[in-house]
Amino acid sequence: MRRDYLVSRSYRLSLLLDAVLGVLNLLIYFFISRTFASDTTAGLGGAPTYFAFAAVGVALSLVVIGASARVALRMREEQLTGTLEALAAQPLSSTEMSLGFAGFHFVFAMGRATLYLLVAGIWLGVDLSRADWLGFTLVLLATAVAMTGVGIVLAAFVLLFRRAQALIGLATLALALVGGAYFPISVLPGWLAPLARIVPTRFAFDGVRGALFRGEGWGTPTLVLLAFGAAALPVAVLLFDLSLRLARRRGSLALY
Repeated sequence: MRRDYLVSRSYRLSLLLDAVLGVLNLLIYFFISRTFASDTTAGLGGAPTYFAFAAVGVALSLVVIGASARVALRMREEQLTGTLEALAAQPLSSTEMSLGFAGFHFVFAMGRATLYLLVAGIWLGVDLSRADWLGFTLVLLATAVAMTGVGIVLAAFVLLFRRAQALIGLATLALALVGGAYFPISVLPGWLAPLARIVPTRFAFDGVRGALFRGEGWGTPTLVLLAFGAAALPVAVLLFDLSLRLARRRGSLALY
């Protein structure tokens, strides 16, 4: 985690531009919401406006991506820079390595998500007067725990198949869309409804919106996310360990 932090800090302009692009992304949804203004807020999870609904989706998607896709992409970077083989030769367990890849990125993503929601509240008129900030923090942490398991599984795929960027992008996009990041899951086709009700991202978005806009309703989603993480993380680490062992036997750690 410390290494990833130092690497990211060395590219200060990139960090700044990343934050600016995130705010611009918020503005896109802000102007969309003004273009299609409506008093109907049914199905928005307690959000007072569509923009408030989408702002949570945009911000929380950063945590989903940071705890899942970024882990796999970081693994790919290690392959391309030739450092994965050196890391694998160190006295690190598979658990330490997989969680170490994940650590910095989801902590950073949680910070970005909080920043963007504060920008939405302070400058873009999102009403956060009823927010339960403790609940918001707990849902964010539970989301990171749940999604880290997904990220470690994706990293295992990268270890085995190397060029898995399309799979990573498809998985994170599906988790965001089906989970209700940008529109209520009630508008999804009927055949997708059962999946939308069980994906972990649905509980993440519902929990954060409940904490921010109603000050309640975040407890059950948080428990579901923690239960998912408790079940998924050990399985994910086991798959990562098996993938690492297989890559060592194949002699493919240095390949990209």
